[in-house]
This record gives sequence, structure tokens and C-alpha cells, in this order.
Amino acid sequence: MSGDLGPDAGTCLSEHVPAVSEPRRKRHTPGRDLWELTKPGVTRMCALTAAGAAWLALQSGDGPFPAETAADGWCSPGFAAGFAGVVGASLAVAAASAFNMWLERARDPLMPRTKDRPLAARRLSSATGLGFAALLQLASIAVLALFTNPLTLLLTLWATVGYVLVYTPLKYRTPLALLIGAFPGAAPPLLGWTAVTGQLDLGGLALFLILLVWQMPHFLAIMLFRRQEYARAGIRCVSVVRGESAARVQAFLWSLLLLPISVLPSVIGLTGPLYCAVALLLSLGFLGWALTGLRPFGDRATELRWARRFFFASLIYLPALIVALVLDVVLR
Repeated sequence: MSGDLGPDAGTCLSEHVPAVSEPRRKRHTPGRDLWELTKPGVTRMCALTAAGAAWLALQSGDGPFPAETAADGWCSPGFAAGFAGVVGASLAVAAASAFNMWLERARDPLMPRTKDRPLAARRLSSATGLGFAALLQLASIAVLALFTNPLTLLLTLWATVGYVLVYTPLKYRTPLALLIGAFPGAAPPLLGWTAVTGQLDLGGLALFLILLVWQMPHFLAIMLFRRQEYARAGIRCVSVVRGESAARVQAFLWSLLLLPISVLPSVIGLTGPLYCAVALLLSLGFLGWALTGLRPFGDRATELRWARRFFFASLIYLPALIVALVLDVVLR
């Protein structure tokens, strides 16, 4: 659902504090440390994608609820199911993030980006972190079980287990962990969709595939400019095991695959020509930037600068795609 190479890496630059002064340390409180365990930036992004998918499912009229508009009210059954799906999915992401920090509390001090996390810095006890993660997970299960449907609950549990118990340990053993972790990382829009529809269909799967493929070049960029940190922590990512050139080639190939995947919602009739045009333009621009990474770099600083800019391009790409999707449905 999120991860150090995966879904939390999107906020890694904002989380990095090079030199924490004494006055800044005094601002830490138990409440803020518990909040930090949820990786708020990751949880917000996941909530956004889940909410967009739930809203799109409502507009499409798929599943047991007819297409809804603002006139139907915020308390309509469809809106309530979609809202519960977003809340439950967000709680699951927060729980998975907390479980991840608990599992990696001994390795996080090895990297500047993660050494100040609450468990790594020992501001919170191991038992507190584990208990908080379990509480979030139980809350997620309760919300989804009471207000959505069995399919959404099962998919959420699959994503949480896949991220915490499969992806997290595998990233210290094989570069394939990135692809494996992308599957639970792409779950939020699928959960938002199934909370409303109660079924796996082309609409939900299309949104799932977009997020799955987008994650790959996004995280490969991070692996490039964080390569030395990951190597020191023993993370077997692509740039460490197979080299930086291989990571840039893979980023280009995944960006190439993102081009047709991004227009799937229009191909299956979920969105119209506006979204299709914007998705094509965004994907072509993203692919063009990935292509520039295949050229020889004169020095390490230039390569790092490219990787950081490619990373920021990926951060712009996904929200812009969601905005285009919403506008397409609203304006039709």
C-alpha cells in the first residue's frame, strides 16, 4: 500500500531533514509521532486516488447504485458506500505504513531520510508502534465490513498483507520487490471503485493498472538519486543490483507502457475525448523526459539532477491525470 521504495517514496524529499536542530527536536510530541507513523503524504495520495475512483464509479452508475449527482445529497447510499471505502482504504494504508516502520525500525537509522522516524529515533517504543498499527488495521476492517462489501474488505486485506509481509522483506533480497510491491500499492483506486460497485470490472481494473504502471518509473527515479542510501541499508533495488543505466532503461520502458495504459478509461467508455487527449499529452511528455535519461551523462551531478526532475514530473503526472478524469466526467 505504501513503502520505502514504494508508495511513501513519493514524499521522501519533504521527509528528509538534513540537520535537525535542538529546538526542532523539542517540537516532537507523542501525538505527532503517531501521526508520522501513518506516512501522511502517502495516505493523502492514496485517499485521493480512492476518492476519485469511488466518485467515478458513482457517476458511471455501475453496481447497485444509479448514477448520482450533487442533487442526490451527501447521505445517499452510493455516496455513503464510497466514503466508507475511502476511509477504510486510508486507514489500511496508514496501518500498513505503521507496520512497515515497525518492521524496519532497526534499518531506518541507516538512511538519512528515515533515521528520524519515531521508532528509528526511539521516540516511541516498539510496542506502541505495533499496537497503533494494529488499532488502525482493526478500524479499517470494521469500517469496510460494516459499510462496504466483502470484496472490498478482502482486497484491502490482500493489499495490506502483500505490502507488509511480502514486499517489505523481499526488498532486501531481490529487485523484483519493486514490481511485487506495486500491486498492493495500486490497490486504493480499486478499493474505491469496488466499495461502490461491489465487483471487479473493467473500470476498476483500468484505474488499478494506471497506478500500478505509474509507480514503476516514479520509484525507479527515487532509486537513482537514493542509490547510495539504499545500498547502505541493504535494499536490493534495481540501481544497486543492476546499475543506474539499467534503472533508466526500465524507467523508459515503463513510461512507454504507461502511454496506452493511461487511455484505457476512454477505450472502455468510462471517460470521453477530453480525458483521452489530456492523458495522451501527459504521457507523451512523461515519456519524452524518460527518453532523455537514456543519453550518456557527463557526470554524476547531471544524472542526479535528471533523476530528481523525472521524479517531480511523476508527482505532477498523477494528480493532473486525476483532474483530467474528473473534468471529463463533469463536463460531459
